[in-house]
Amino acid sequence: MVSTLDDTKRLSIATKLADMKALQNLLINNEQQFIQDCTDDEIRDRLQDMLKDDQKNLGILDTVIVQYGVKGEPKKTSQKMIEQVQELMEGSELTLFEKVQEHELLKHKQTMAGLLIHKAAQVVGADVEAAIAPLNTVNFENRAHQEQLKGILEILGVRELTGLQPQQGLWARVQDAVAALTGVVGSVVTRTDDEMTIRELLLMDHTKADTLFMEILSANDPQKIQEYFGQLYKDIKVHGMAEEQVVYPAVRPYYEHTQEIYAQTDEVMEMLDEIKAVDPASSEFKAKVEQLRTAVRTHINQEEKDIFPKLRDNFSHEQQKQMATEFKTAKSRLQEQMAASLTEQDS
Repeated sequence: MVSTLDDTKRLSIATKLADMKALQNLLINNEQQFIQDCTDDEIRDRLQDMLKDDQKNLGILDTVIVQYGVKGEPKKTSQKMIEQVQELMEGSELTLFEKVQEHELLKHKQTMAGLLIHKAAQVVGADVEAAIAPLNTVNFENRAHQEQLKGILEILGVRELTGLQPQQGLWARVQDAVAALTGVVGSVVTRTDDEMTIRELLLMDHTKADTLFMEILSANDPQKIQEYFGQLYKDIKVHGMAEEQVVYPAVRPYYEHTQEIYAQTDEVMEMLDEIKAVDPASSEFKAKVEQLRTAVRTHINQEEKDIFPKLRDNFSHEQQKQMATEFKTAKSRLQEQMAASLTEQDS
């Protein structure tokens, strides 16, 4: 019987993502406090832009965590560090310069965490890379923020030490550094929305499923096959149930074959449970997975060919974003329920 327990590598990435979300909330709180405390209009404007980016990036982190599909909690040491820093930031012990200096270090910590997750995904599995793809935007913007913060620190530091203004040309240097960084990153384009549309989220799920099927069918190690199928099982189950709760009821008035889509989903769910009972080392396992892949691909093709245009033509961009939020919330709730159920089965 195939287990759906997460392996250590995937759980470690989930924990690091949870650390990033907790730290992202601290960064937002810090920037809100800086904006209140700062009297320099230009610095305030740059902090306002940074705050907007970080609020958007919190939404992107939420999306990555749900798409990843493995639940994690922040490490206790991370939570303790965040509480200590928050106490310092809210107190009067540090000057504004010192607080922003600490904030820049936190940005560096967040940047390195995002890059580490990206590198870890490359060695754990292609499906993990697919799930965390939006994290590239967060990583890029955190690195750009570091350059902006260096400029803010130069101004605040010179004023604090000398009472004088730093030399002119500072912001031009900062913008040159950000532009150079953009050139290094290349194809990364920052998002202007804090939420993807429902079609974008569904496409991410479809891509991840395709990747997991490829990993299962190309693997020869039963343990790796078990790991990949365990993730596929959870992803497709949660995806299908969330669609039945959010997407299909919304599109039903515009699509006459909605019941057919429901039936396809039920068939896939039954196939998943059937495969779960098969030994991944047996000769029939991959044959059944291949049958499942065909069924899932048929469902995806119909969804992308028929339902996606209905979503595009009958729902505004804002409505599609709202549906994405509801879909993500449903997936998160279902993931928690499934994790609790698996824990009970193993105890």
